[in-house]
Amino acid sequence: MAIKIDRNHYELIKAYGEESYPYECCGFLMGVYEGDIKQVLATFPVANAREESERHHRYLITPDDFLLGQKYARERNMEIIGFYHSHPDAEARPSRYDLEHGWPWYSYVIISVVDRQAKEVTSWVLEDDRTKFNREKIIVAPE
Repeated sequence: MAIKIDRNHYELIKAYGEESYPYECCGFLMGVYEGDIKQVLATFPVANAREESERHHRYLITPDDFLLGQKYARERNMEIIGFYHSHPDAEARPSRYDLEHGWPWYSYVIISVVDRQAKEVTSWVLEDDRTKFNREKIIVAPE
């Protein structure tokens, strides 16, 4: 499995991480499945609903925002295929918290942001038994 993101959406995701620094950004990855490839057709940023004291290392998408994201995707013949969030001053690897709160099948794109600069961008998929994340290849396509 791989996730394909065009250059424009890839750069937007990085920009969301930089703009949110020193807090975590979050949002949806919307698109379609093309065989073994998840094709991102839209990014849908949402406000991190965590209390301010926790936003630097946690994000929260509210049920209302989730429903709004689902509606947006369905109206455009897409699905929510994953989520993105940033890790301010941390590696672009899933945390223990991410493991405990993630859902299998979805892609989790993580952006490492250090001193307001997006660094590494990775994608992960949680095992069905929820024991670990597996790294997913990111294909950045030209616009």
